[in-house]
Amino acid sequence: MRFTVTHRDGATRARVGRMETSHGAVDTPAFMPVGTRATVKALAPSQIEETGAQILLGNTYHLHLRPGEELVAKMGGLHGFMGWSRPILTDSGGYQVWSLAKLRKLDDEGARFNSHIDGAPILLTPEKVVAIQRKLGSDILMPLDQPADLPFEEKQAAGALDRTTKWLARSATAWRSDPGDSALFAIVQGAIFRNLRQRAVEQCAAFDLPGHAIGGLSLGEPAETLYEIVDFTAAMLPESKPRYLMGVGTPGDIARAVCSGIDMFDCVLPTRLGRNGWAFTSEGMIKIRNAEWKEDARPVDPACRCACCRTFSRAYIRHLFSVEEILGLSMLSLHNLSYYAGLMARLRDAIRAGTIRAVADEESRRCPPLSTRA
Repeated sequence: MRFTVTHRDGATRARVGRMETSHGAVDTPAFMPVGTRATVKALAPSQIEETGAQILLGNTYHLHLRPGEELVAKMGGLHGFMGWSRPILTDSGGYQVWSLAKLRKLDDEGARFNSHIDGAPILLTPEKVVAIQRKLGSDILMPLDQPADLPFEEKQAAGALDRTTKWLARSATAWRSDPGDSALFAIVQGAIFRNLRQRAVEQCAAFDLPGHAIGGLSLGEPAETLYEIVDFTAAMLPESKPRYLMGVGTPGDIARAVCSGIDMFDCVLPTRLGRNGWAFTSEGMIKIRNAEWKEDARPVDPACRCACCRTFSRAYIRHLFSVEEILGLSMLSLHNLSYYAGLMARLRDAIRAGTIRAVADEESRRCPPLSTRA
């Protein structure tokens, strides 16, 4: 993987870049639609590509359980299996270390899960996680990590960081033994504690990996705390490597983080909210189930040119949700991903034009931080 910064904003740390992989290039800042189980829910790869998305995210834990990395490898890796020819990043299962806390135990060897499907025991070690992602054929690999538990306490967060660093050392050794065309990113943990984040950045930098991710946020902390820690952490990361903020977030969150120098994002928010009848629009968020749209002949977003907005009215999409037709879920998911892809293009243009701060403020007003993050 090769990453090049092509433009920097003079007033913020925002930058435009280009990340080149064996499956194509990605213009940054970029948003990655979430395809946890080798699918972005309710959408075909051709539809996702139409939105402007250039890279997808999959999940190592879930794909290891079903269908299994051996089958995926036989089917040509994730790209061939799911029919997506562009780059793919796979998360390591570190999020499940946090989200499935009741089904796992941790020690220095790795994460021991009882499968959420049938209770079968699963051991994920740093080396095994790298091996699984190799068989999946991922372009960008993430190492096994341990986010701090809630509520955040410094002692517990320090212990999680220490284990994450030990696991990263083993992950880096396993990856370097046969990197192929893939890139391994380091994950910076440390919860909301500046001293731990600084320690994590220094430790991660010592491994000299192709990129860095900021993990352990968007877990329920206040929006301003998120912004503060992202800004503090991103400022310490190497300028020459891509920076990935994991699991964030709303358009306003993303725009703020771009100003801090973040290059890559993923979040289930646009598709999850789409499936639940919410749409991001140039006029703000709307709930399509509301009666006010019953006879509205306008597109979901008059400023959007996605297939949903080119074809259907608000009244029709509302009807689909009212009668529980799956086309409604698909079309609003498609629209929301198109909105996010358009957002990233606007942000890149704004960085080049020197107007990124104004665009970020506009997005924050249009879509305030949500009380519950995804």
